[in-house]
Amino acid sequence: MAATNGMTNSTLLKTLPPRLRDYYTLTKPEVNLLILMTTSAGYYLASRGPFRIVGLINTLVGTLLVASGTATLNQWMERVWDSQMRRTATRPLPSGRLGSRDAFLFGMVLSVAGGVYLALAVNVLSALLAVSTLLSYLLIYTPLKRRTPLCTLLGAFPGAMPTLIGWAGASAGISRSAWFLFAILFLWQFPHFLAIALMYREDYDHAGYRMLPGFDLDSRFTRAEIVGFTFILIAITMLPFAGRGGPIYTTGMFLAGMFLLYHVAKLTRSASKVLASRVVHASVIYLPVVLTLMVLWKK
Repeated sequence: MAATNGMTNSTLLKTLPPRLRDYYTLTKPEVNLLILMTTSAGYYLASRGPFRIVGLINTLVGTLLVASGTATLNQWMERVWDSQMRRTATRPLPSGRLGSRDAFLFGMVLSVAGGVYLALAVNVLSALLAVSTLLSYLLIYTPLKRRTPLCTLLGAFPGAMPTLIGWAGASAGISRSAWFLFAILFLWQFPHFLAIALMYREDYDHAGYRMLPGFDLDSRFTRAEIVGFTFILIAITMLPFAGRGGPIYTTGMFLAGMFLLYHVAKLTRSASKVLASRVVHASVIYLPVVLTLMVLWKK
């Protein structure tokens, strides 16, 4: 799936004029795809009665605008340090293809438009959740990346918020079931992003990002964290969700969890970047499978 999405984005980028291509890149479309997927799951699982496709579209449009604005403003804030990392040096801002003022205005317009759109076309609660996600990501997670490895923990909160935005978009409220879905995405981020941190540790260190503990030179602590959070994640998904259960649902969740755990277990033997990359890809496959099972077994 990741390869297909990459090919789709690459094909689309080639059809755009260079300047539009850079603005499009600022919005991080590959991340937005995941955000829209989790928002859709939250919306569908919260829906009662006839499904309102227009409501879903409005929720996704507003969420996409805010998420794109957040991604743009994040890159605007980190443009100096992005220029010091190989993986980000070619982005539009550090490479100089776009000016910082243009990017800032672009990000602000997207963010404000998305918040207003959600408030007017969906409901105020979804707009408040989206704006709080933007603010916590930019004002808490982003600056903490250069100060403490706890940034991953704190960043997991705004990272899991799209599930609640979708839920609020459908029901104008947040129930206990919504928090269950939030917990799944919250926990999923640890094996996913800690594995990314292992892949690009040298790059992050060079730019002054403290994504991993300084004492964890052999990454054993981080790999143990990945294992621990993966076990908790699998255990949570095995619990009945809003009455869901049965042998097929439980077996599907178990097999999906074992698939992720298999790659995580291999990472415990070696801090290889290849193995870390496989955990990242496995997590990208795992999450849609879990959400699909939850959607198919909706009651």
